[in-house]
Amino acid sequence: MQNRSERDSSEKTPATEASSKPLSRWTLFYYGLADMPIQMAAVPIATFVPNYYATDLGVSLAAIAVITLVARVFDMFTDPLMGWISDRTRTRWGRRRIWMVASIPLLWIAVYKLFFPEPPVDEWYLLTWMMVLWTGWTMLFIPYYAWAAELSPDYHERTRITGWRAWLGLAANVLSKLVPVVALLLFGYGGSKETLVLVGIMMLIVMPVSIGLPVLMVSEPRNFVAARMPLLPGLKLMWSNQPFKRLILAFFINQLGSSISTALIVFYIRGVLQEEQQSILQLMIFYAFNLLGVPFWMSYAGKLGKHRAWCLSLMAFGILLLGYLFLGPGDFYYMLPITAVTGFLGGSFAVIPNSMKADVIDIDRLASGEDRTAWFFSVWSFATKAALAIGPAIGFGLLAYMGYDPTLGAGNTAEATDGLKYLFVFGPATGFFLCGLIAWNYPLTEAKQREVRNAIALDRAKRVPL
Repeated sequence: MQNRSERDSSEKTPATEASSKPLSRWTLFYYGLADMPIQMAAVPIATFVPNYYATDLGVSLAAIAVITLVARVFDMFTDPLMGWISDRTRTRWGRRRIWMVASIPLLWIAVYKLFFPEPPVDEWYLLTWMMVLWTGWTMLFIPYYAWAAELSPDYHERTRITGWRAWLGLAANVLSKLVPVVALLLFGYGGSKETLVLVGIMMLIVMPVSIGLPVLMVSEPRNFVAARMPLLPGLKLMWSNQPFKRLILAFFINQLGSSISTALIVFYIRGVLQEEQQSILQLMIFYAFNLLGVPFWMSYAGKLGKHRAWCLSLMAFGILLLGYLFLGPGDFYYMLPITAVTGFLGGSFAVIPNSMKADVIDIDRLASGEDRTAWFFSVWSFATKAALAIGPAIGFGLLAYMGYDPTLGAGNTAEATDGLKYLFVFGPATGFFLCGLIAWNYPLTEAKQREVRNAIALDRAKRVPL
């Protein structure tokens, strides 16, 4: 584990340039553990929870669309608040880890209530516990991701940090899919409810451990300049950051496409391919190849440049999605080769954009003279969750408008089923192509980022009293 001074020098002197020495593998391992509950929960909440509550518990698709939107809008406004608070938190344990610990009880009870509902439940039950979940999620996610951007100033080391974090998170994601697949294949125990039960048990066990170990084993950097800039001048300065604006727009569109795909995948498999219990197998294969793709994209981004590697993966992903248009009832296993390749390409989504976020914040460090990392990540999270709110709302709303009925045994018209297919394919494909076009000429290259970091070091060295 990397040794860091526990002396908080930020009150005595302005921050100096952080060490660019590579982090030890143990530091990267312990830090990455906290991504496990985030990744384990993301897909079940986006896919199996809506499907289970609609199909088995009788909550209407229209209501789920509204609940998803309301819960995400609530979450969008708590994110900037959490970023503002975390940047200004002053405790002996740092400004990031304390909020991660505080998130554990909220996440624990919310997962229990959402994954193990006791019927009858209604729209208010789902809305209440979704809002509790997203509050705890915000308390974990914003400080945790901001912490990554502060562990190293180096362009390539940041990709290494996000790569380790993504790999560990995806490993937990794959495990959370593998267990239900084994239960289905060996014991015939499968379906949306059964998947939620198995994943829920794993999450309740994993959460305290995977969050607690990073907090105990990895220390926070203390050589930072505390954020003190008022809100409106800070927002104005943020808006003047041109690479930030381009990246957040690209990221929003990327997430919008991904959220439509994630929300509709179970409906596509059930409604178009007419496979009742195979959704978890498809998801396991996708995320297993995500996991395999992460080391490749870590390496390839270092050779080609982060933004160009990301763009190529986006466009290839969008093209391959068109293959799903040609599938129909009984074609589930023809879906899996496309799933595997797109999963490998999607490994770039988990590594590259998050590394690019840390680079963009350096421009603000130079302009503001402060370290406002959590504030920037909260704004990114705001954009992400806006996409995660809008995408499923569009998907579920259009399905309801087309008259698609997700109830087991319902007879849907060919037009409604085709509408589901086209929405599942063209929604994400369009988003990925647009994202790739926006990010293609992204200006913050490795050479430019090095110039910015050198300028920060010189600026802060001038302000350190002799």
